Amino acid sequence: MSVFRILDIAGSAMNAQSVRLNATASNLANAESVSSSVEGTYKARRPLFSAAMDEAYRLQQSNGEPVDPASGEPYGVGVSLKGIVESDAPVIKEYSPNHPLADRDGYVYRPNVNPVEEMADMISANRSYQTAVTMAESAKKMLLQTLRLGQAAT
Repeated sequence: MSVFRILDIAGSAMNAQSVRLNATASNLANAESVSSSVEGTYKARRPLFSAAMDEAYRLQQSNGEPVDPASGEPYGVGVSLKGIVESDAPVIKEYSPNHPLADRDGYVYRPNVNPVEEMADMISANRSYQTAVTMAESAKKMLLQTLRLGQAAT
């Protein structure tokens, strides 16, 4: 696998974790909002990712591993965003008859966002992003060392 392909994969990983961080930030920002109906209540959002097989037509399968047909070397794939889905967990129904947004039965509805889960997800996404940055930096250093080898030979 070429060093440039490693940079592509690291870039797709950083993009994926950025989307994940944005979704988590949105969930946390709306965690304390209230609504007068179930339909109008904010629902937690989660991004769905998959391996990016954008060049699948160029790949051949060898022992279940993608292989570049030109070189026969293993071919890495990045991450692609398939969509963002809303959680199907029920919203929180809270009895608060004095609240200005209470329905005629005295209930307000809160999002199905768990701040503790969101913070754990944010820490995980942050660390995954940092790992992708480290991977890109390592690939860059290897590329620079390769170029320096060429300079020393001349």
